Amino acid sequence: MKDFWLVYYLCVNIAGITLMVVDKNRAKNRQWRIKESTIWLCSLAGGAVGSALGMHMFRHKTKHLQFKVGLPLIAIIHIFLLFILL
Repeated sequence: MKDFWLVYYLCVNIAGITLMVVDKNRAKNRQWRIKESTIWLCSLAGGAVGSALGMHMFRHKTKHLQFKVGLPLIAIIHIFLLFILL
């Protein structure tokens, strides 16, 4: 069961960082954007670490206080829960 959670956590965090990269590129090109609710849903589902990394690495959504504070906070909670599960 531990392997399942590790694979799940890895996949959902890859999805989180990918959402940030894709949304940043779409913002640059003035294209249709990914909904913030989609980013939040992925983050709450376990992808907060990836989303937070993507936010900082690609400087995307860093001016939004809810993302600047919320994503790292959720990431800390998820890391804590992952240690409990494993």
